[in-house]
Amino acid sequence: MLSILIPVYNFDVRKLIHQLHQQGVLLTIPFEILCVEDASDRAYIDLNQSIQALPNVHYRVLPNNFGRSKIRNYLASLAQYPYLLFMDCDSMPVEPTYLSNYVEHLHPNRLLYGGRCYQPQAPQDAVLYFHWYYGIHREQSSAKTRQKNAYQSFMTNNFLIPKSIFKSIRFDETLTQYGHEDTLFGLELRDRKIPIRHLDNPLEHIGLELNFVFLKKSELAIQNLHTLHSKYSVEKEIRLLRFFIQTKRLYLHNLIIVIYFLSKNLITKNLFSHHPQLLLFDFYKLGYLIHWTKKHSKHSR
Repeated sequence: MLSILIPVYNFDVRKLIHQLHQQGVLLTIPFEILCVEDASDRAYIDLNQSIQALPNVHYRVLPNNFGRSKIRNYLASLAQYPYLLFMDCDSMPVEPTYLSNYVEHLHPNRLLYGGRCYQPQAPQDAVLYFHWYYGIHREQSSAKTRQKNAYQSFMTNNFLIPKSIFKSIRFDETLTQYGHEDTLFGLELRDRKIPIRHLDNPLEHIGLELNFVFLKKSELAIQNLHTLHSKYSVEKEIRLLRFFIQTKRLYLHNLIIVIYFLSKNLITKNLFSHHPQLLLFDFYKLGYLIHWTKKHSKHSR
């Protein structure tokens, strides 16, 4: 018995819900689809509220924004069935057997992760290109590849978990802004020795962000990463933190900050071009993390 949980924020989910519903009625087990608007704009609520006319679909609107962690915990608390499938709202199943692929692998003691993919063709709009390019080269991979680093490869966009396991972990609600809640959740799974089975059952990420929005969200994720670094021992699992620590030991932070500020505009220009260099993006994130850490340390004194 399956509860499909979808936090919604400023996105038209009607096509997604109708497709999921069509697949759900073909399952051999009961299912429900729970959608919660996380204080979305009125225009999106007016569009999406029609989905509640579908059988087994439940729709709620929150007056105040919960954020990415709290709303997932809230959705889990509403679920009536013992298996929880968490999905991002800006996604679409690639296969018409998406739900049944998950159902045939249900197990009470493990988590399933289906993966993420992007359309093979580059977007026609240049201002969406960087997000697509990053996703193709850094986020899209096969189940076989992901299984080699099962916990580090986990993301929250598309996973199925027994409710009993989820209730013992839950998402850390102190992480209120964008980024790395999946990192911490994956580490909790690892520490509790809860196995992850990776599947080739992806959701296509259709909600590409504008270049500057994607960059801003990357900066917010780095701020959350700084919080994780302060509270938890996550250095071994996150490459950016490993570089941060290594460069600090070599007394390179001041030099990196100088280069970061001198080259920031040139790097941004490259990232927003049709030939982005992801190594430059890696340096940008390292420079931003060092700058944010220094700034935060000064303010906390």
